[in-house]
Formats: sequence, structure tokens, C-alpha cells
Amino acid sequence: MASWLLRGTRAMVVQVLKACGLVWAATHSMANGGGIPSDEEQATGLDREVMMAARNDLDPYNMLAPKAAPGTKEEPNLVPSITDKQIVGCICEEDNSAVIWFWLHKGETQSCPNCGIHYKLVPHKLSH
Repeated sequence: MASWLLRGTRAMVVQVLKACGLVWAATHSMANGGGIPSDEEQATGLDREVMMAARNDLDPYNMLAPKAAPGTKEEPNLVPSITDKQIVGCICEEDNSAVIWFWLHKGETQSCPNCGIHYKLVPHKLSH
């Protein structure tokens, strides 16, 4: 006796969902094997823009470490900045724990006062 009641209740629920236009949502929910959406599927706004840029090897907000150059006067390490000056920290040797800080100004290449590696300030345009 309970099984016909359960079938009747289920049919009534389906009719109500059809009337409300929610059948698609009910049949395609995560509980029915749709899985959990990925971060990219859920991201919106600036988060999504950053994820899409990272997928294309871009860095719209200068969040990643800059790509190292030889550090010579002809091929300096480029430091993006939205201002005319930027403070730079140089770790002169790979296993060194001391950081040499100095100001880098717009214009010519400048070198670290300790090791002589060259840096150049380049304009960085914001994506928005």
C-alpha cells in the first residue's frame, strides 16, 4: 500500500517541477553525476580573469616571479612597475639569505650595488 503512495507522490513532484520549469535543474544536479564544478567553472570577475590569463601564460596583475634574464647591461632583468620608481631586492648568490634592497628608477639600466646584476624598470599596464 505504501509503494503506490510513494509512486503517486513522486509523480506529483515531477508535475510540480514541470510546471515551475525546474525539471532540468533537478535532473542535472551534482547529485546525479554532474560532479563538483572546477575552480574555473565557478570563478567570476577578477578571479576568472586571472585564471584565464594564467592558462594563457599571461600575468595581468604582475603576481608571478619575473622571468630571469642574464642580468647584463645589454640584457637586464626587467622589472614592471606602474610608477617611475620601484624598490628591488636582489639575492646575489643562490644560497645567500641576505637581500640587498635598492631603488630602481625609470630610465637607464641600473645594477645591484653588491653583485652588479643589471635591472631595468619597464612600464606595466593594468588590464582594467
